[in-house]
Amino acid sequence: MLLVRAKHHDGSLSWTLPGGGVELLEDPFDAVIREFAEETGYTAVVRKLLGVDSRVIPADESWRGQPHQNIGIFYHVHLTGGALRREPNGDTVDPTWVALKQVQKLRRSSLVDVGLCLLDEQPLTGHVAPVPIGGPIRH
Repeated sequence: MLLVRAKHHDGSLSWTLPGGGVELLEDPFDAVIREFAEETGYTAVVRKLLGVDSRVIPADESWRGQPHQNIGIFYHVHLTGGALRREPNGDTVDPTWVALKQVQKLRRSSLVDVGLCLLDEQPLTGHVAPVPIGGPIRH
């Protein structure tokens, strides 16, 4: 599994999936390919829509100090070229291939677990149960 480490507002790092925000007037389908290339150096094509995750981050767990909603769109992508490299001047570092059996041991974003559940279960609804936050799992 290809992961990147995200920088948090407090300077800490946790592993997450490559990806990021959709720009104004940008299609999410195009955004995943752009963000993936920016954060990893690889070019890719979307193979399949896996699903959508929606979660509310409570105020006391948010760096903004107020509750907010994250909506994640998960895609399975296929690499077509490029070379692995760090994101220049970005919020993510250290793109790294991690063996699936090692992922559970990492301090990671809940997005990693949601993505793995969607890939494994491939629910027709495109939705899996919320991932409990705690231990090595963060928002």
